[in-house]
Amino acid sequence: MKKNILLLLLFTVTCTFAQRPQNDTPIVITGSIVESGSDLPLEYATVAFINKDNKIVTGGITNEKGAYRIEVPKGIYTVQFEFISYKTTKLSNQRLFKNTKLPTVSLEVDSESLDEVVVRAETTEVQVRLDKKIYNIGKDLTTSGATVSDALNNVPSVNVDVEGAISLRGNENVRILINGKPSAIAGFGSTDALQQLPAETIDRVEVITSPSARYDAEGTAGIINIILRKEKTLGLNGSFQTNIGWPLNSGVTGNINLRTDKFNVFNTTGVRYSDAPGNAFFENLYFDDTRENPLVIEERDYDRLRKGFNSNLGIEYYLTENSSLTASGFLRLGDNETITTNDTDEFNQSGDLAITRIRTETETEEDTSYQLSLNYENNFSDDGHKLTADFQYENDKETEVSLIEELNTYPVSERLSSEDITSKEDQEEYLAQIDYVLPIGENAQFEAGYRGNFEETVTDYVLLEEEGTTGVFIKNDSLSNLFTYNENINAVYAQYGNKFGKFSFLLGLRLENTQLKGDVDAEDVTSDNEDEFNINFDKDYTGLFPTINLIYEIGERENITLGYNRRINRPRHWFINPFPSRSSEANVFQGNPDLDPAYASAFDLGYLKRWDKITLSSSVYYQYETDAFERIQEDTGELTSNGVPIIRTIPINLSTNQRYGFEAGILYNPMKWLRLNGSFNFYKFVTDGEFNEIDYGAEDTSWFARGSVKVTLPSKIDWQTNVFYRGPRNNSQTETDGIVVFNLAFSKDIMKDNGTLGFNARDLLNSRKRKSLTEAETFRSYSEFQWRERQFSLSFTYRFNQKKKRQRGNGNGGGDLEFEGGGAGM
Repeated sequence: MKKNILLLLLFTVTCTFAQRPQNDTPIVITGSIVESGSDLPLEYATVAFINKDNKIVTGGITNEKGAYRIEVPKGIYTVQFEFISYKTTKLSNQRLFKNTKLPTVSLEVDSESLDEVVVRAETTEVQVRLDKKIYNIGKDLTTSGATVSDALNNVPSVNVDVEGAISLRGNENVRILINGKPSAIAGFGSTDALQQLPAETIDRVEVITSPSARYDAEGTAGIINIILRKEKTLGLNGSFQTNIGWPLNSGVTGNINLRTDKFNVFNTTGVRYSDAPGNAFFENLYFDDTRENPLVIEERDYDRLRKGFNSNLGIEYYLTENSSLTASGFLRLGDNETITTNDTDEFNQSGDLAITRIRTETETEEDTSYQLSLNYENNFSDDGHKLTADFQYENDKETEVSLIEELNTYPVSERLSSEDITSKEDQEEYLAQIDYVLPIGENAQFEAGYRGNFEETVTDYVLLEEEGTTGVFIKNDSLSNLFTYNENINAVYAQYGNKFGKFSFLLGLRLENTQLKGDVDAEDVTSDNEDEFNINFDKDYTGLFPTINLIYEIGERENITLGYNRRINRPRHWFINPFPSRSSEANVFQGNPDLDPAYASAFDLGYLKRWDKITLSSSVYYQYETDAFERIQEDTGELTSNGVPIIRTIPINLSTNQRYGFEAGILYNPMKWLRLNGSFNFYKFVTDGEFNEIDYGAEDTSWFARGSVKVTLPSKIDWQTNVFYRGPRNNSQTETDGIVVFNLAFSKDIMKDNGTLGFNARDLLNSRKRKSLTEAETFRSYSEFQWRERQFSLSFTYRFNQKKKRQRGNGNGGGDLEFEGGGAGM
């Protein structure tokens, strides 16, 4: 009966409210439910009000703070408190004739029924709030031994491409946050670090396509907020996981937690070692009869050795019953080596082989990142009256050293000049934030706050070129440079929310001031760069960013949401550094310091419906973006020292970008041993704009879908298959083929469920390759790129003093409509 109490409760509530007389004004009953012994809040615990006829009159569930607020007809009740795998508690003969706050209830774990009612949270659930959707990753088998990037690729609406770039609804202008803030854990704006962190560190992922005013306005596509695990169980507990795979991919991750009445100490530490091969193919055809060798074919192999260490250590100290102070530190070390071998064949006008060349680049990269943060939280009352303050300091130092060597092997064998490149990047960032939440009356809430982000990035780029083949290297003063970039953002916001019956709203306004400064220090800045770009710049702009979020509850299990927000996309420092990358001699990337921010207005209409075994979520969205970024390719008209034409990729501001789309997701658990989920996203975008008198306008219609099937076999064996398909797409110059990816996983519990063995096959068909064709007036380029080849891995997990993750009793995903306040966002 415990497992069905929530369904019965929701049905009873609906019937009761439908039959309530108009003159029967309900009262409001509040309180909270915690776990006995630890006093930790129990989310999704049920509260039922039972009359003298032993019938449930009404009830509700607790929020993430363990608190409840329920409208009840006046009367005398037995109040029943339940939570899956905990003993039921009752308060009898409660005379409730006015607004009342009941005493805090402590529920004890029911050890006899625990093994029977445990349901492992292995399928993603969805919760809908006024400004976000929350996906509880659970214990996804395909992410065992995987990285955070792999786990994100299983989240509906999110896609991670072959190079690790993250997009939301097909749009890469997405903001990545860790625990609600920009963080070194996410790689300071880059996603490289997420490819090194173990997926086991994730608790849940918040997909925020219509962010409220508490969140920063960065990211025109929206926000992906990754919430890390922090165990709350009283006492000492933890887990240990090790994995090994082929091609060589190994790692060890451990987490430990010590919780007492006054403090909570937590640590997660991981070590990874991998040797991940990749490959690429390029075919460039130049439409110029004067060129001796118009066809150039490149085959590229990557051999990547990755060694990484990460550790997150923190302590939460409970100053009083309602306030706490948390200090934490994060450290990430990387020691990587990549050997890129590029075989180039050049063909003459007759189609005969003219030149064969081998280009080898050996790149070493050392990376040290650390983050120190301090958080203060004061809960003035149980109804959400709260003040939070945060301070965060981050530092990242990265040194890349590349040696590029070339050798002609046909028609004669000869060594060519080499290049020695050193790039050092130092980045510092300070964050200060304060948020205040004030409940007003029974359903209303006011929130206000401030955030300051102050970032400086210094890139020291030194290019040494060999004089012939003498072994003597001379500094190229035209390209060697010191680029200093500063980005300072000050923001204030306020928002107000309320609920009237079945209708809820959240209105907000955010004011952001941005200062962008760039300064180049070089011995000899070439005239080309000076004429084309304003390499030193100082920009200051202020913007208002309104947000509107509405929800209408059609029923207890059905609602409609409507959101509007204005967003900004600021160019990152690598997009505005005017000096070209030399990682490829004939294919270079060059930043554009004249880039301006892009602005977008977005609308989102969503629908959620839950049945006993099925949850359906869907939305229709539209976005209009001005000054949108687009990377274009053009023939520079220049040749390398070996006569190869140079193709430049550069980001520009195109005039407008419109995006229309529809997405839907379904969770279906038809039987205890079978769980299914799937999602689908269809979108169209229209781009208008021109650059250098070339029209780059384009239209594209594309889609992507994913599905997962999980089967529980005898002997505690689980089997999961995931499939992902991304349809063909194009922009103003490039057409990209569709990609299909299959993942397969098995797991078996051992050692009285304290241990788990897992087997994982990622990209089973070895088909995760990007194939694209770019056409311009002077050239055509076809390419294939595979960042990581098919992988197999074995893993073992051991837990001590930790039960397997219990799925808290909200069925197929709750429709949590409350206002979420405080420091998680902004």
